[in-house]
Order: sequence, then structure tokens, then C-alpha cells
Amino acid sequence: MNLQITLQNPFTQKPLLQQPSGLTQNGEIVFPFKNGAYRLVEDNNYTQNFGYQWNKFAATQIDREQKNMQLSYNRFFAVTGWDKKDLTGCDILEVGSGAGRFSQIVLDHTAANLYSVDYSNAVEANFKNNGHHKDRFHLYQASVYEMPFAKAQFDKVFCFGVIQHTPDVNKTVQSLINMAKPGAEVIVDFYCVNGWWTKLQAKYILRPITKKWSNEKLLKKIEKNVDWMIAATTFFNKIGIGRFVNRFIPICDIKGTIPKGLSKKEIREWCILDTFDMFSPQYDQPQKISTVKKWFQQNGMKNVWGGPVRYNNCVAYVVKGTKA
Repeated sequence: MNLQITLQNPFTQKPLLQQPSGLTQNGEIVFPFKNGAYRLVEDNNYTQNFGYQWNKFAATQIDREQKNMQLSYNRFFAVTGWDKKDLTGCDILEVGSGAGRFSQIVLDHTAANLYSVDYSNAVEANFKNNGHHKDRFHLYQASVYEMPFAKAQFDKVFCFGVIQHTPDVNKTVQSLINMAKPGAEVIVDFYCVNGWWTKLQAKYILRPITKKWSNEKLLKKIEKNVDWMIAATTFFNKIGIGRFVNRFIPICDIKGTIPKGLSKKEIREWCILDTFDMFSPQYDQPQKISTVKKWFQQNGMKNVWGGPVRYNNCVAYVVKGTKA
């Protein structure tokens, strides 16, 4: 398989060769190929909850699998502002791909080459969803801090909804920028600190407890309570006090994050997934836009912009810039 990107062992800085059986160094397999992805790490790490959720809900957020839904498509192109034709032949790095909702957009709607990284075994769900793009799709299970690429090679780098779930958010931003070539664009979106009230909600009150539960226990609790929580939040939204009351009900923001036009069954599935995503991660560190902009600038980015981007009935908090 011919690659345009130079692969490098992040632990030894020696060249790697990508073979069907794995990534090799001096003819020896150092990172095996398993179920669609090259594996640089074991599954048992701080992202095991994401592997669990995305393999269980592999198709839920994939536009191709959902009738009349373009949420991922709309978010991707609203946040990036990229033109599909301009991406032809580009080498794009995606970090934190989960089940591949944005991998699917890049692969189905552009002619770019996609190098996709996730720290969890959600790579298996991503391969299930997008593995048919054999010539342009390269999938790796690796840490954002130890990716199998030589630095400064990618034309575009994006990382959506991920940096707040990493141990060192500043270091994560640095790692993403390191992968971009001069003139390349780097884009992140993330959970945003909007004020002192940001963490005054059920998620941050209960997370110290829920993140210690097993995935099975947490999912069972959510499934048992999701129906009354949907009914309650819908009622409070209807009478105009949802903005103040619903933040203390331990369920995702239905009004702000769930796509319109879903059936009741689909709404329930999305709520279970998004609520699990709220309470299970080991790390949840929302950031100020001004802080992430500063990190971009300190790491050699120019034309740095940050702010909210609206799409459908949702909003993404974005920082983007160009590598000097």
C-alpha cells in the first residue's frame, strides 16, 4: 500500500512500513493490524468507555445509516468551512474519530486521503462503518500524544469533541499542531466554559461517582431512567423554564444536541448514548475559547479564530488557525 505520509514509531522515532499484517520496523511487526486498524496501544486505557459506547452504538450518529439526517455533514462543513473540491488529494488527519461519524463525511463526500486515530477500540466501529474506502482510509489505534507519523506532514488536521477528554489539553493541542505542515489548517471544537455556571449542572455534580461505575452499570441506570427524564425535560422546555431546571436533570441537552425530525425511538437512543457520553469519561475538562486560542498562538499558528459556530439547532465552540 503506497502512502503519501511518512510513518514513524513514536516510541523510537524510527521509520515504519505499513503492511497488511501490521506496521513493521526493520522487517519486524511492531504494531499489529487487527479488525481494520493498526494497534499501537492496548484497549485497557482511560478511553475504554468510549470503545464500549461506540461499538454498542456504532450506527447511531452515522449520517449514512440514519434516514434524512445530515447532522454530521452539516457540523463538519460548518465548523471547517472547507470546500469539498479543494480537499481532493489532501492528506487529512482526524484525531478522536470514535465510530467514524466525521470519517464518513470526509470519505463519502470528498476525494481526500484520511488518516484517522482513536485511542479506544472504537476503531473497530469506525472500520465497520467506513472500511470499504480501502484506498483512502488509514486507521490507527493510538494516543494523541504518540501518533505513528513523522511531524509536519498533513494538509488539514481536525479534532472534534475530543480535547476536553484528554489528560493534558494544552499538550493535546500541541500534538495536533505538530502534525500540520506549514500553511496547513488545524481545527478543534470542544466543550466550552461560558461562565461560572458552566459546571453548575448534574453532569459535573454526579461525574465523580458515575465515572467510577462499570460501563454496564451506568448504561443500565440510564436506560432505566431515560423515559421520565425525557418527559420531564420536554415539559420544562415547553413551559419556558427548561434552561434553568433541566441542567439539574441527569440527561443530555435534548433541545441543544439532539437532531430534529427523529422518531421517539430514535430520540431515546440518542439520549441514552449522549447521556452515557456525559457521565462515563475519565476526563471532562471544558475550556475557554480564549485559552485555546492562546495555545494555538503559542504553538506557531497564525490567523487564529475562535467562537461559536451554529448548525441545525446546535452550536459548536471552535478554534482554528493556520500553521506558520
